[in-house]
Amino acid sequence: MAFFVYIVASAPNGTLYTGMTDDLARRVHEHREKLRQGFASQYRVSALVWYEVHETREVAFQRERQIKKWRRRWKLELIETGNPTWRDLYATLQL
Repeated sequence: MAFFVYIVASAPNGTLYTGMTDDLARRVHEHREKLRQGFASQYRVSALVWYEVHETREVAFQRERQIKKWRRRWKLELIETGNPTWRDLYATLQL
């Protein structure tokens, strides 16, 4: 089983949300369809702009907490290093 840390955005350089899940396609679908109440649905963050895979839940959880503490500029750099055009990566996931 894999665990994912991800960032969804409202738009390029827009509002960001960092999360963790064991089913990235399902979770991003929930963001896109606003199936859960909370920050992500309120601020319309639904474009998957960055993610990474971890082997254990604990490592993914620690990484999520680390990124959530980061300055916004660091998160933007993380996204733009791997996805400089802020392309929505949802379509690249194997559903």
